[in-house]
Amino acid sequence: MHPGPKGDRGPSALDWAISSGATEWGVTVLQAVAELDAGPIWASESFVMRPCGKSELYRTEVSDAAVCAVLRAVDHFEQGGFEPEPLDYDRPDVRGRQRPYHAQEFRRIDWSSDSTEMVLRKLRAADSQPGVLDELYGRPYFVHGGHREDRLRGTPGAVLATRDGAICRATVDGAVWLPQLRSRRIPGGPATFKLPATAVIDRELLAGVPDLPISAAEAATRDTWSELRYYELGNVGHLEFSFAGGAMSTDQCRRLLDAYRQACARPTTVLVLGPTRDFFSNGIHLDVIEAAADPADESWRNINAIDDLVEAILTTTDKLVISALAGSAAAGGVMLALAADEVWCRESTVLNPHYRLMGLYGSEYWTYTLPRRVGTQQADRLMREALPVGARAAEALGLVDRVVAGDVGEFRAWVRREAATLSAALSTTGGRLLDKKLGRAVDEAAKPLAAYRSEELGRMRQHFDGPGEPYHRLRHDFVTKARPSATPAHLLG
Repeated sequence: MHPGPKGDRGPSALDWAISSGATEWGVTVLQAVAELDAGPIWASESFVMRPCGKSELYRTEVSDAAVCAVLRAVDHFEQGGFEPEPLDYDRPDVRGRQRPYHAQEFRRIDWSSDSTEMVLRKLRAADSQPGVLDELYGRPYFVHGGHREDRLRGTPGAVLATRDGAICRATVDGAVWLPQLRSRRIPGGPATFKLPATAVIDRELLAGVPDLPISAAEAATRDTWSELRYYELGNVGHLEFSFAGGAMSTDQCRRLLDAYRQACARPTTVLVLGPTRDFFSNGIHLDVIEAAADPADESWRNINAIDDLVEAILTTTDKLVISALAGSAAAGGVMLALAADEVWCRESTVLNPHYRLMGLYGSEYWTYTLPRRVGTQQADRLMREALPVGARAAEALGLVDRVVAGDVGEFRAWVRREAATLSAALSTTGGRLLDKKLGRAVDEAAKPLAAYRSEELGRMRQHFDGPGEPYHRLRHDFVTKARPSATPAHLLG
């Protein structure tokens, strides 16, 4: 499966598509031959390009198209007698061409001449890997990700502002936000990894740069960078969050909790949580923890911050809360979703409701939310087997409530319609909210949420601080992409 249309060849298909401003792209199922990407074509599927980063595009439009194309190829094979189409550049539907590796020479940003649109294309084409090698304050960094800024202006290349760990840098005709940087690795030195931009740059270099926070409600009305957006459609509040890689640091959890509390104060009956695209959440931020002066202490702060967020959702009794998963979720991110009253998923969503492969017992009130959805036996199995669960399988288990087909745009439109219908029903009866409040009181009387949290955090504290625990080594290997070490047998057996 090649992530390019018919005739496209080379190792950097999506990089070239994004950087060149392609409006339509595709995937092609090829038969393997000696020459790379030159084999007969078994199937192809096209899609409309979206203005987003390479990794997000890969996990959404590209993956959806790939599934369709692969299934079509399998169908051709099963029917028998199908002759794959030889690659022929004279055919009108073969629009691709062979391209070289998208090296840094093609990615380099010229802040003195590149337009905002050009800068964004270069950044989006390298958002996950390898990043764009750039220079800032006389030092080399790899830049990962970029977002447009609608108001700030300044000398091209200058850092204009900071916000929630990101920096805003001026272009010749506007400005862009740069959320993540990675220090260039010194030969023979330790591995480097992506972090919030302000955590990578020396603090004194940003001393004169203003910090410009923005509320989730204001961000929803502007074309600027924010991880949080809040808006209302009728009696439904929509709190959207989008964290790079789905990871949520201590600060990100706290900002989301503040936005959640503000949303809860609004006179709505339904509150929808989740990004418009891509990952829902993957739990605590292992990169930020790895970079901390005391990783054990930062692990503790991070797990408590996400627990505070989950607790706030679990104790919301005057609204129905919906987790809308346009993309996948893992570990604490799954448990964050399960804190809501209902979980709605796009059909391509994959859930990893476990922690064991990182050497952790887990928190986020999973010992309360997971058994109440699937039962104690199934909860134990999911945690023990540590395997991914597709959306349809999750629905069959009771792990999620509703699953729908369609692309991310269709999913969001469906969520808005169904949330509005749910809100209208609540306004005429209101009985469900009363049942929710009574149910929470009954559960609290049987076993307080504080008891679940105390028991889970007691186990987690041991993983963070106990001698011989594998968590710190597993986390380090994961973050630095070191050669994977064998997962201890007691985590698998």
